[in-house]
Amino acid sequence: QVHLVESGGGLVQAGGSLRLSCVASGRTERTTYTGWFRQAPGKGREFVANFYWSDTSTNYADSVKGRFTISRDNAKNTVHLQMNSLKPEDTALYYCAATSQYSGTDKVDAYPYWGQGTQVTVAS
Repeated sequence: QVHLVESGGGLVQAGGSLRLSCVASGRTERTTYTGWFRQAPGKGREFVANFYWSDTSTNYADSVKGRFTISRDNAKNTVHLQMNSLKPEDTALYYCAATSQYSGTDKVDAYPYWGQGTQVTVAS
């Protein structure tokens, strides 16, 4: 089992920044990817970004490319999501997720472990 705890959400004005953090504990040695997903009210959960621990490569949804950056703090088993130039449409509950899979890692179904989520609200 992998336990994930997110933090860093909040209310910010459009154009502002937030930094989300995800701390992993438990059986993390098999984790291949850590991902961030988000879910807005009335919508499905969507991929935001992920981080591949083996070679530190990253992937982003087109909607956040150039604005969001995913990074890791290896010693603390933590993944961060730096969000800049925030827009009202970025408002959502943001979830951290972990998987030991190698493919399809931009899909919700690829991730068996999830945090409880942290709310991000961007005011216009």
